[in-house]
Amino acid sequence: MNTFHENRMEQPRIRPLFLAVFCLAALFFFGIHPQRSFAEGIDIPAVHLNLDGLKGPGEVSGALQIVFLLTVLSLAPALLILMTSFTRFAVVFSFLRNALGTQQSPPNQVIIGLSLFLTFFVMKPVWQKIDRQALVPYEQHTISTQQFINRGIAPLKDFMLRQTNEHDLALFVSMSRNTRPQNPQSLSVWTVVPAFVISELRKAFQIGFMLYVPFIIVDMVVASILLSMGMMMLPPVMVSLPFKLMLFIMVDGWALLVGSLVKSFH
Repeated sequence: MNTFHENRMEQPRIRPLFLAVFCLAALFFFGIHPQRSFAEGIDIPAVHLNLDGLKGPGEVSGALQIVFLLTVLSLAPALLILMTSFTRFAVVFSFLRNALGTQQSPPNQVIIGLSLFLTFFVMKPVWQKIDRQALVPYEQHTISTQQFINRGIAPLKDFMLRQTNEHDLALFVSMSRNTRPQNPQSLSVWTVVPAFVISELRKAFQIGFMLYVPFIIVDMVVASILLSMGMMMLPPVMVSLPFKLMLFIMVDGWALLVGSLVKSFH
């Protein structure tokens, strides 16, 4: 019992910033827009930023930090998509649904939700490093705001560089028209992020191609059998769908696919 409590105490604390980012991302991805849900019949009070009553630079700095935090939260969905493993998960699951031919099953909410939690699972070591190297010292007032930003971005940059193709990285370095850096870690985030997104899309399309091949073979076999039997009016997709589902279940497709995707980031 004591060991259990000690392990629980050793886990990193959930920071309010990550909780806010999670809530905002969930609202965005699941199509829940506050302005549409609450606009009718409810008056939302206006928020005004007034700096007249502030007496010192410290109070002004606190107010500007609040404005900066709100700006970051508004960009949180885009950051979650472009700087994490979310892109690969969402694209591959969409390819899988199209390859199976199940139309809207699983629905978009399930695909996005699964991709979101798998992203949290894959990015957990990165966020723990950010918490340990940036958030904790910043809360203890041992580092400045600029040091907090630099330390917070460094683990994300390292993660993206490990998953980025060298050719894609060289493409954006050449287009930036800057001097060639000595090492990838010295590149700016504005160069690493688009190269990382392109690399993620390439890998997701490659995995999607491999997913399509066995299901296309099933479609071709079913179509050939139906044609040989003279059943030309029966859609082959209607007959092949149960066989594709059976094939996917027999090989334990979800566990195999999710396990391969998660392991591809290590």
